[in-house]
Amino acid sequence: MKEEAGLVQEGLVHIYCGDGKGKTSAALGLALRAAGRGKKVLIVRFLKNEDSGELISLRQVPGIRVLPNERNFGFVWKMDEKTKKEATAWNRLLFERAVREAKDSDLLVLDEIMAAVRYGMVPEEQVCSFLKSRPRGLEVAMTGRDPSEALLSLADYVSEIRNIKHPFDRGIPARAGIEY
Repeated sequence: MKEEAGLVQEGLVHIYCGDGKGKTSAALGLALRAAGRGKKVLIVRFLKNEDSGELISLRQVPGIRVLPNERNFGFVWKMDEKTKKEATAWNRLLFERAVREAKDSDLLVLDEIMAAVRYGMVPEEQVCSFLKSRPRGLEVAMTGRDPSEALLSLADYVSEIRNIKHPFDRGIPARAGIEY
């Protein structure tokens, strides 16, 4: 992120991972904090649809831009091979667009990038290459379960959110305004 004195401070890499609820919320909290300080924020969501309460709010915050994820392919484990190929092509294009458009940002949030990498929809090598060559002042936050060792090694912050108890375990489905 850029310093007020005009000097560019090195941007750092954050990972919010684990099996608990709150990884995206943590990254979006960082986005709100950055926007509140006049920073330009770009949020890109992988493997998620547009039906999410936070998007309604985020799109109204000055300084925050959300790239639309106009294609919904459903859950990866329910995809047939044709759908997986389409989803892979789409997510690779989405990542490439994020890299291009992040050049004008102070903070880039790559929500669920870990899943996109784990399922082979965004090549890990591309993400690592981007992190190593990103603009010096660009802060990057990434979310998702099971980050690879390669991504962990490039991170400056790693926060693991652990599931101890969740209503889904009792059969309570996701609720609007709480889980999405």
